Amino acid sequence: MSDATSTDHRMRTDSRTDRVREILIVVANPTVSSTTNWPVGFWGAELTHPYYELSEAGFRVTIASPSGGRVEMDGLSDPRDPSRWSAEDLITMGFVNTPELVGLLEETPSLDSLDLSRFEAVLIAGGQAPMFTYRDNKSLHHTIRAFWDAEKIVAAYCHGVAALVDCDLEDGSALVAGRTVTGYANVEEDFVDRVAGVQVTPWRVEDALRERGANYIGGGLFKAFAVRDGRLITGQQQYSSRKVAQAVIAAIGV
Repeated sequence: MSDATSTDHRMRTDSRTDRVREILIVVANPTVSSTTNWPVGFWGAELTHPYYELSEAGFRVTIASPSGGRVEMDGLSDPRDPSRWSAEDLITMGFVNTPELVGLLEETPSLDSLDLSRFEAVLIAGGQAPMFTYRDNKSLHHTIRAFWDAEKIVAAYCHGVAALVDCDLEDGSALVAGRTVTGYANVEEDFVDRVAGVQVTPWRVEDALRERGANYIGGGLFKAFAVRDGRLITGQQQYSSRKVAQAVIAAIGV
């Protein structure tokens, strides 16, 4: 249908192909923190902000989780939460108040059920649950290696970088070894522990990345910061998730 007769009033984006282009976002399955006993999940903005950026750029986004099924965001990341910790997050507010979008969280596909060849990039979101469920997750490691071996973009941010820490490549080397990366910083862990009055996470992303041979860099306390090292893109914390999505779009082109 020509532009003159089309009823599609949405913003037009330039694309180098007419085929549907797909990107995968992975969010954590809910669990219970072993350090605080809080119910934990994924951080809302780490899904909703990249989802917005990628969808607006014309990509079809699939939301999946390692085990599949219902997923839940961390309470403090819900802008409706009485704490008002994320009350200024209008993108997440729009997401949770759009039935067809929030419905995507009710029954996410598992990673093992997906044809990963459909997707041009994978983004791995963080939150509190990843610190208890991501580091040794075989499905996540298989997914990361599948994208890496296919020479596609792998992105992770905040505590989602936990999925990269112990992910080894086919030759047995650590994916992050010798690569410049970022992730949730020790200064941010110190801040959160002080506010909560308890050690919130059982280990720290920055320390673990360094131990695996990565060149860890940060942008400062709660500064939006992302870094690209070839096909590996990482973001520091929840405020960096849009920068990660923008870097992914730039890396694969539209």
